[in-house]
Amino acid sequence: MSFNPPAASRSRSTGAGLGGMTSPNRTFGFVFGLVYVLVGLVGFFVTKGVGFAATQGKTLIIFNLNPLHNLVHLAIGAVFILGALGGERPAALVNTVLGAAYLVVGIVGLFVIGHSLNILAINPADNGLHVASAVLALGVGAYGLSRKGSPTRVMG
Repeated sequence: MSFNPPAASRSRSTGAGLGGMTSPNRTFGFVFGLVYVLVGLVGFFVTKGVGFAATQGKTLIIFNLNPLHNLVHLAIGAVFILGALGGERPAALVNTVLGAAYLVVGIVGLFVIGHSLNILAINPADNGLHVASAVLALGVGAYGLSRKGSPTRVMG
């Protein structure tokens, strides 16, 4: 005779929701997601009066922002949070994909500063943060994806 815990208990240990937010990937995604959402929201107060995709934005601490950059932060934050809420495997996948994207943005950012293609108003501090975020997200994501026996539940 085997014991099958109720569906609610199973979802807390391996799947969706905030319960069981104990894996490095879920924690990373949730925390980074919250930070990106907060930065996106605060950014709208900082960038009041700046053109939507202006190449020169306003500064929040040492980072340049424009309204488009704020929207990107909100979207990235939402994706991180959704991945974290989906379970270990979705969180690891989201962290890996967004980490790779941030690595590309960090590299491309080196070439667009001072150029009309700089539609996110990126500055050198942004590039450094993007590369650091990429390294962390890729490392945590790769760890989660490489674990044998990690839950494979997908969002939904």
